[in-house]
Amino acid sequence: MPQPLDGRTLLRMSTHSDSAHVHAHGHGHAHGNGHDHSDVDWEAMAAVLVNSGELQLPVLRRTAARLSELLAPEQEVRRVLDVGSGPGVMTCVLAETFADAEVVAVDGAPALLDRTLARAERLGVGERVAVRHAELPEGLEGGGLGAADLVWSSKAVHHLGDQQGALDALAGALNPGGLLAVAEGGLPLRYLPRDIGIGRPGLLARLDAAQEHWFEIMRAELPGSTTLVEDWPAMLRRAGLTQVGSFTLLLDLPAPLGEQARTFLHAQLSRLRETMSESLDAEDRKTLDVLLDAEAPEGILRRPDAFLLAATTVHTGVRPA
Repeated sequence: MPQPLDGRTLLRMSTHSDSAHVHAHGHGHAHGNGHDHSDVDWEAMAAVLVNSGELQLPVLRRTAARLSELLAPEQEVRRVLDVGSGPGVMTCVLAETFADAEVVAVDGAPALLDRTLARAERLGVGERVAVRHAELPEGLEGGGLGAADLVWSSKAVHHLGDQQGALDALAGALNPGGLLAVAEGGLPLRYLPRDIGIGRPGLLARLDAAQEHWFEIMRAELPGSTTLVEDWPAMLRRAGLTQVGSFTLLLDLPAPLGEQARTFLHAQLSRLRETMSESLDAEDRKTLDVLLDAEAPEGILRRPDAFLLAATTVHTGVRPA
């Protein structure tokens, strides 16, 4: 199941007309499905995406450090691609980690690319951060993004019909000895006990099932959708990469949560309430309404037992020298 904390999918939930899936990583997004973004409130959405990304900063920094370790000592990193970059939280982390590299944020939303440039300037890495407006998967074709020593993509590939083709194209953008890293999979987000004292116990499990159902429909309706076993290491090997491996990092924020994490969870639950209602019974909808009530002591903004636990899995491979 796709990782649940990704703010990018909050955006896709606004642009998809059918339903929604929430996941977690706070950066990156691939608007390659022909959706019209003109009706998106980008200021409001960007704020959600940035909040999500900044919650994940400890994980993002550990991820970037791990990627640096996976590159051969003699491998110079002069150019990095962040494919599906969203508002640029990870873009800037990559620029901080790879201090001699140009980092290029690639996204389909110009408003988020503007956010990326502003963030890079504010953090003192603006001279080394560039942006490229590109829809996916079209932007991957024909080497249009140029060559790079590191290609990073988080929670974007599974929104493309031909996932293997996308990985092939990303791998093809690597210089010899370069590293491809894709964040896919992981575990569903956890943030409430099984029994929360209102409604039926097991709410999160039912929300997971509703999201799985939506995800199956979404994948089937993507242009050029192909079915394959989502064995990401095997897919990287088929893309011609070697030294393939995976690692998983945890974001573990125990109860009681601070305001930033509660705001993030309120946004997550708001989107679920808005888009999953048809898949939930009346009791679960009522429970979500209580959780979203800003004044209710049982609400996500106030209850003392809310926590945040997310597992992000990254799959990596090296283009042979």
